Amino acid sequence: MKRSSTSAGLVIAVIAAAAFGASGAFAKPLLEAGWSPAAAVTARAMVGGLVLAPVALVAIRGRWSALWRARWRVLAMAFIGVAGTQLAYFAAIQRIPVGTAILIEYMAPLLLVGFAWAYTRRMPRAVVLVGSVIALAGLVLVVSPRGGSAGLDALGLVFALASMVGCAIYYLVAARPGDGLPAVALAAFGLLVGGLMLGLVGIVGLVPFTMTFHQVLLFGALVPWWVPLLIVAVVATAIAYATSITATEMLGSRLASFVGLLEVVAATFYAWLLLGERLTLPQLAGGALILVGIGFVRSERAEAEVAIEPGAVGREAALPDAA
Repeated sequence: MKRSSTSAGLVIAVIAAAAFGASGAFAKPLLEAGWSPAAAVTARAMVGGLVLAPVALVAIRGRWSALWRARWRVLAMAFIGVAGTQLAYFAAIQRIPVGTAILIEYMAPLLLVGFAWAYTRRMPRAVVLVGSVIALAGLVLVVSPRGGSAGLDALGLVFALASMVGCAIYYLVAARPGDGLPAVALAAFGLLVGGLMLGLVGIVGLVPFTMTFHQVLLFGALVPWWVPLLIVAVVATAIAYATSITATEMLGSRLASFVGLLEVVAATFYAWLLLGERLTLPQLAGGALILVGIGFVRSERAEAEVAIEPGAVGREAALPDAA
């Protein structure tokens, strides 16, 4: 049963990564039409939360106490997982190259490995360390950050590191036991509260906040502005967050965060398929390395699952999933 649950979690996590990865291709027309990044993220969070809200209300009907018990988890998801991480990332790309900011943010799985090492005072198994190095090498190849040290500044790096911490916290929050709160409810309320916070930050002028409401160019055709926004909100936000939280609850934060690296691979693939951007051999090799790294980290969990099967004995059976 445990193995089948993990297999299902991996499938859901891949779906989540594919959904998250679509955001860039469909958000780009809005940004090119004059939307600021903060405005686009606010709109996708609010619309995505509203899309999930009816499902969430049905899911928690008669169990409102579960929402109250999970209030701090919902607020952490909203303020850190949705709003804080996005704001830190946008602040970073204003000062350092986008590829560098993405690379730093998606080093969150390594941060989780280090956190588990420090928290448990037990060195991760060799397969986790090897998988981490391989996945990081793959991420570097896929992102291919450019722009030498002249394009970097200390504050931009601090913001990028903050986005990495926020991403890691997102997985830790998502991995916590639901205690009766469905994943779709955590996603819906987290997006709505996080979207409201982002909107307030934009209204007071802390970040550029502009929107345009005319037709935009989407894959060579003029369409209403709300078409790409709706696709981003439904697919890359509502579906993505709901499936990501579900998968993380099933896999644990560490394995889910490594599978989440496939979002970068998916975004690169969509850019090639839908936007005609170049797909290079190093990027293909990087995607393969990320898959290999995930396989190494997955093998560590498979060993743990064997250890906790009925009748298993030994010290490993009593150890919690550290990350």
